[in-house]
Amino acid sequence: MIKAMEEKSDEEWLRDLRDIADYQFGKGAGEGLFTGEIRIERSRTGRARQIHSKENYIATHTKGGRLSLGIEGGERIIKSIEFPAYRVVVGEESEEYVRKGKNAFAKFVIDVDPDIRPKDEVVVVGEDGHLLAVGRAKMSANAMLEFNRGVAVKVKEGQLQ
Repeated sequence: MIKAMEEKSDEEWLRDLRDIADYQFGKGAGEGLFTGEIRIERSRTGRARQIHSKENYIATHTKGGRLSLGIEGGERIIKSIEFPAYRVVVGEESEEYVRKGKNAFAKFVIDVDPDIRPKDEVVVVGEDGHLLAVGRAKMSANAMLEFNRGVAVKVKEGQLQ
């Protein structure tokens, strides 16, 4: 008999979430994202929804089955997978705006993971590699580098310091 979603334990959900992260971001991302003390908030149906560390929000498990990152999730991605994976690097002139949660525009993108596709979950970093924001790619990696107009990354949350 197939186990209903609401019957899954936190340990089973954690295994599944690590597998989703490895699939979505690459090998090692699951362990990097979901290590340490992890708290899973569930939907009314028992499905894993929001994932938190002891202090911070890490990610949301979306209805589409993917992970949507928070700032803590972005920090963990940077630490757990090699550059340039899922990173969009913007120039110094746009760092302040992106950090405040404003979208990252193509004209300011100076480097990008060549495998990024539209709708991918990404981290936006400064030239020195520090996290500025998390968001969703609005164009391909090639387009981000070639275009001088348009939103490259729709920022969900900026990293205020």
